Amino acid sequence: MPFKLGIVILAGSISFGGPARDELPKDRWFARDKALHFVASAAIQSVGHSVLRANGRAYRDAAWTAGAVTLTVGVGKELWDRHDGRYFSWKDLAADAAGGGSGAVLMRQLAP
Repeated sequence: MPFKLGIVILAGSISFGGPARDELPKDRWFARDKALHFVASAAIQSVGHSVLRANGRAYRDAAWTAGAVTLTVGVGKELWDRHDGRYFSWKDLAADAAGGGSGAVLMRQLAP
């Protein structure tokens, strides 16, 4: 008998609809927000790399450390958005990755 009661409670707890959720804003791939993520990540990567190199770090260490900082800032921003009642955007993270990668390529081209 308890098993059947559990099945009834489980079936009753499944949502079959309900009130409409608030509409999420459109998260377009090509938007001003994505450009800002791209530019900010490229700047963080480039400046971080430059500062580390100026302080005597090897090129490889500077590149990986700056990349880790860039990634941390990007993920942190998305977690903050989610905490602040907005939405976590994978497209924003993709723009962050593209910007960080571009910053790394730029530093590679400028490296001696």
